[in-house]
Amino acid sequence: MRVYLLNMYKYRDLFIELVRKDIKLKYRNSILGVLWSMLNPLLMMLVLSIVFMTFFKNDIPNFPVYVLIGRILYQFFSESTNFAMDSILSNGALIRKVYVPKYYFPLSRLVSSFVSLILSLVPLLGMMIATGMSFTWVNLLFFVPLVYLLLICGGLGLILASINVFFKDVKHFYSIIMLVVMYMTPIFYPVSIIPEQYMPIILMNPLYPIVEMFRGIVMYSSIPNMQLNLLALSYAVIYSVIGLLVFYKSQDKFIYHL
Repeated sequence: MRVYLLNMYKYRDLFIELVRKDIKLKYRNSILGVLWSMLNPLLMMLVLSIVFMTFFKNDIPNFPVYVLIGRILYQFFSESTNFAMDSILSNGALIRKVYVPKYYFPLSRLVSSFVSLILSLVPLLGMMIATGMSFTWVNLLFFVPLVYLLLICGGLGLILASINVFFKDVKHFYSIIMLVVMYMTPIFYPVSIIPEQYMPIILMNPLYPIVEMFRGIVMYSSIPNMQLNLLALSYAVIYSVIGLLVFYKSQDKFIYHL
């Protein structure tokens, strides 16, 4: 860990440049550019709100905000891990030519996606104001679940980036996993409809406690309980540690498969 931190500081300018490059590539040839980070979740929220408020009965207060929060967090989880998974292979030419800390590539993808997440919070704030939601000091704790989410996605991104170098088909398998994660996450449905016997399965989803914590803080101005905090923290620590170990053990073999 100490070596990772020292290299991060030593090559910090390179890391910042990689993040900038990732952001530019993401919005290349796009007329609206970074505005898509704000419009995309809003448009998806609009579609889901119309469908579930018009055709399906739901009694969730401030349903558009409820959906928007779930969509924003899921989008970051999906985008950051998918981008990180391809990061080593897509930069193979550079890795073969010069020395660059290899973990820079998945982590730079993570940070560039996190920038998009922060931009997505702007329309969320606007929607909260438009729907007349109240604000308290508890709302300022919104960054806590985001830190947990960043660590989870960072660790998972390192794992996926490592595996993808050796097994190229992992991206197809991961797309199926993300579909399962989407339906296991209460994005557009309340947790209360989940039968009690299935809750242990839902709790295996690392995104579940993050979404619940964020909604509790932002929508209901409630401080997350100890159970949710411990669950989210456990996932953050487990994924981060495993991600660092897997990447560290496999990074010297990347060169033979690029």
